[in-house]
Amino acid sequence: MINILLIVFTITLLYFVIANRLITYVNILAFQGVLLFGVAFFELHEINLVNLIFILLETLVIKTFAIPMFLRYVIKKNNITREAEPYLPNFASLIIVTLIIVTTFVVSNVINDPHLNKIYFVVALSTLFSGLYFITTRKKIVTHVICYVIIENGVFILSLAVGAEMPLLVNLGILLDVFVSVFLLGIFINKIGDVMQEMDISELNKLKD
Repeated sequence: MINILLIVFTITLLYFVIANRLITYVNILAFQGVLLFGVAFFELHEINLVNLIFILLETLVIKTFAIPMFLRYVIKKNNITREAEPYLPNFASLIIVTLIIVTTFVVSNVINDPHLNKIYFVVALSTLFSGLYFITTRKKIVTHVICYVIIENGVFILSLAVGAEMPLLVNLGILLDVFVSVFLLGIFINKIGDVMQEMDISELNKLKD
């Protein structure tokens, strides 16, 4: 069941490439939260009940509801256009992300480590590098925030691989990171929206002290 959820999670990265609307990006982010909830539930069922409840609540409440709702609010409040406006055509991005996934799969087969869970390794690294690629090929600032959360989801998947040993420590650090980064970036976007009509990253070079 975990493998199926992780495979579906990887498919969401490919769907992210071909999507054109910001709301679709946010919906993908919420769906990834549901998938991570399922992975955490099946993977960490043997850990302490309190830690398990904390991780599941963090995944379901924060990743599935709180962050997507906050991003929808930012998009609506700043009247950001619905189109994602990537620098590269979707087909080219689809090929690149597919190559990223294939490359991480090949690398995982080269590494002979009995403690390495290959499905986690492939999905986590694919998510990390795909998120970085999305950031470099998207114009809008809010899209960069969304892509940052996708990268964090990759880190979360890696944390689940060692979750049975230190789940609370890992996820407390991740939760703090998500809160600080996403909400500070949201405030940053709101302030920029007060002085600029466009939310394109090219507009940042017009900002002055």
